[in-house]
Amino acid sequence: MGGVMGEGLRLQSLDDVLSALSRSSVLIELAVLALCLVLAWLLLKGVRRALPAELDWPVLMGHRLIDGALFPLILLVLAYAAQSGLKAAAVPLFAIRIFLPVLLSLALIRVGVKVLQVAFKRAPLVRLLERSISWLAWLAVALWLTGLLPLLLDELDGIVLRMGGSRLSALDLLSAVLTAGAVLIVSLWVSSAIEDRLLRSASGGDLSLRKAVSNVVRALLVCIGLLVGLTAVGIDLTALSVLGGAVGVGVGLGLQRLAASYVSGFVMLAERSVRIGDNVRIDNFEGAVTDIKARYTIVRALSGRESVVPNDLFISNRVENLSLSDPRVLQTTVVSVAYDSDVDQVMALLRGAAAAQARVLTDPTPTVHLSNFGADGLELTVNYWIVDPENGQGNVRSAVNLAVLRALRSHGIEIPYPQRVVHNPAGRPVA
Repeated sequence: MGGVMGEGLRLQSLDDVLSALSRSSVLIELAVLALCLVLAWLLLKGVRRALPAELDWPVLMGHRLIDGALFPLILLVLAYAAQSGLKAAAVPLFAIRIFLPVLLSLALIRVGVKVLQVAFKRAPLVRLLERSISWLAWLAVALWLTGLLPLLLDELDGIVLRMGGSRLSALDLLSAVLTAGAVLIVSLWVSSAIEDRLLRSASGGDLSLRKAVSNVVRALLVCIGLLVGLTAVGIDLTALSVLGGAVGVGVGLGLQRLAASYVSGFVMLAERSVRIGDNVRIDNFEGAVTDIKARYTIVRALSGRESVVPNDLFISNRVENLSLSDPRVLQTTVVSVAYDSDVDQVMALLRGAAAAQARVLTDPTPTVHLSNFGADGLELTVNYWIVDPENGQGNVRSAVNLAVLRALRSHGIEIPYPQRVVHNPAGRPVA
């Protein structure tokens, strides 16, 4: 925690605490801290008004005035400046030395939690990670306040692990984990902000292309963050070549489908063969594509069911995309009328019944064809187009059929019942 927590209080007893609190300088410190609190609130309020609405990132600002990470960060800067000013004025410090590490921990917790909430929405491990960050930060503050933190760090530095010619202490491992975690949080923050900026006000094919760019940017930033974090603590990255070889063998033996799904996801987004918002039919499941992840795609049916489809199925299997190049969908319905019906009148009624529906397109216009001379009557086929299959296809077909039935009945046109001729051989009774 750097210079803020570099000095331990090391109070010997409760008497020391009471003696320090009884000094008049503590009142000065508390007044300065209260002033810092008011200034931080006013500054944040001014920043909220000055920044455009599209720059109001939830990590910095949050949904309420002091809900984001910017408020504790501003307060931390003001408190640190106040500490420097009080030192220059030769004011004995006690309360502010306790307040600074607590405020630093609060800022770290708020930044980590907000970034995880933005980067991993609805992920089951987010709650566990949030609690872990909180416990670690407050534990560090408690150890510092009791003067145990330097002793613990010395003990960890004395635990040495030797890997070949390298010396690695437990403190180095802890520093590596914390540094890599901090860099990863910053990488996730930046990638989430870029993704939010790219996906805002995008739709259709443009949305899919921006989704591909955001996925690539996030993967690159996370990889760079890991490399920077490991390098910062002096870990030799050449040792990771062995791990890379092992991972390659694992991919070749048991992770082929997983690797294929990740590669297929980028291929789909790059080729735009399946886009967010498309209506597809795959593996006897039909619905709209609501999201394309790196490994899987979510397809939502009109019934509300969601299917999680591995991306490699979209590459290796036959997929029906109902809206790839043209969102229009052709629907047909077959109507039988009696042979003595006026065919021209019936065709006009059928066209009008189909065209009267709001979801049926007028360009191309509905058409009617005499498709067959059936055993029971004349069979006419009505063809019409819709442009919004995601709103359902059975409902518009039902509406057209009802309109056809009403039109035929209102004009007295017969819809014949099935007719069958029964031959009775001579001498046999009819049952």
